[in-house]
Amino acid sequence: MTDTATHDMPRTRRNVAVLALAQAILGAQMPVNFTVAGLIGQMLAPSPCIATLPLSIFILGSALSARPLAGFMQRHGRRAGFLLACLSAVLGAVISLAGLWYQSFVLFCLGALLTGVYMAAQGFYRFAATDTAPPEFQGKAISYVLAAGLVSALLGALIVRETESLTAVPFMATYGVILLINLAGPVIFAFLDIPKPPAPAQGAPRGRPLRELMRTPEIAVAMICGTIAYALMNLVMTSTPLAVVGCGFATTDAANIVSLHVVAMFLPSFFTGFLIARYGAPQVIFVGIAILAGAALVALSGVELAHFYGALILLGLGWNFGYIGATALLTRSHRPEERERIQGINDAVVFGGVFLASLSSGGLMNCLGGNAQQGWNAVNLAMIPLLVLAGGMLIWLRLRPRENPRTQG
Repeated sequence: MTDTATHDMPRTRRNVAVLALAQAILGAQMPVNFTVAGLIGQMLAPSPCIATLPLSIFILGSALSARPLAGFMQRHGRRAGFLLACLSAVLGAVISLAGLWYQSFVLFCLGALLTGVYMAAQGFYRFAATDTAPPEFQGKAISYVLAAGLVSALLGALIVRETESLTAVPFMATYGVILLINLAGPVIFAFLDIPKPPAPAQGAPRGRPLRELMRTPEIAVAMICGTIAYALMNLVMTSTPLAVVGCGFATTDAANIVSLHVVAMFLPSFFTGFLIARYGAPQVIFVGIAILAGAALVALSGVELAHFYGALILLGLGWNFGYIGATALLTRSHRPEERERIQGINDAVVFGGVFLASLSSGGLMNCLGGNAQQGWNAVNLAMIPLLVLAGGMLIWLRLRPRENPRTQG
């Protein structure tokens, strides 16, 4: 957020540690929501075709709040923005609990909308990690913060397993735990030390017009590939609990599969930054797209537990390379004065794409085909055209005439 003249590595390491802790603890609500929200939708929705609507609304909340939240952080600082998101998630958990208690699909969706603000804020953890970091450390800082998602994956699966049936109304205890998790946010962020950005001086550079930014090849490719990687991951992950249970397996199997998937999403983060530094972001993105294609092939080959585990592990790995690579490419393709604007636009575009994928997931899974296997196949076949688009964009970026590779001053 600030273009520091000198980079304070002790401060940077402290901020990365705080953001990693937030990713690990607060981020546990993400795999919990992705595991149970569709199942709750099956319970409450008037039609199975909209069973995944709570997840779609959750992501819509992220898409709608990403750009305003970026502007709020620009004016008031990262800490204030993260605390605001925790407050929204607390309200979201309370309303979700009310929806479960009163068996109200509308109330549950409203709670999901407010919880989506937290999801948008978590997306900014990776950018906040670079705020005080020197350029050569930024890829590693992003990776370290995202790597903490390993803990959130394990914690999220534990929460689902231990709370699913603790109350007469299923999942009431689950959302009670989510409420408590968000109350820990103010304690964690009290240790964050990112300077509040100064107000722009009169006559200070304000960056390029939005149209010019969107026409910058690296920015366009980063946004498109980041959106496709995240949207396809969400498309498949949203349907996974429905497919697993629909094919005769238990909810705990679905929780374990989603947990291992989230581990696969974040485990490579320990070395993704090094791969980006060595081979370049576009090459890492391309590997991610290829792995996502492999996930679709495994998923289409059968519906035994081994197929679900294999497909979801590959899905997580592909997301990691594709999304972190796209984030790194984006951060290197804009000027400091354009940072908040382009980050907010990027995350609004990404979560907009994820919203559409999530919204499509329930219809493909429950209403396109006669059984769970046919719906699951439809979900995975839907990946193919978007994977072709992402691969084509990367090839175009590679073959186009070379210009100055870094516009950032």
